[in-house]
Amino acid sequence: MPTLPPERPPETPASRPPVQGGGCLIAAGLIIGPIIGMLFGETSMGLVGGLVIGIIGAIAVTVIDRRR
Repeated sequence: MPTLPPERPPETPASRPPVQGGGCLIAAGLIIGPIIGMLFGETSMGLVGGLVIGIIGAIAVTVIDRRR
C-alpha cells in the first residue's frame, strides 16, 4: 500500500502580516492641501497638489507592502 505525503497545514491569516492601507494618505492630502493652498492664495491648486501627493504616497505604501 503506498504512503501518502504529509499534508501541508492550511495557511492561516496570521502567517502573513496585515496589509497596509494608503487611503489615509489620500484623505490627508485632500485635507491638508487646500489649507496650504490658502496660504498661497491658490486653494484649488492646493487641493490638486494634495491629491497628487496623497496618491503617490498610497502607491508607495502599496509597492512597499507587496515586497514584504
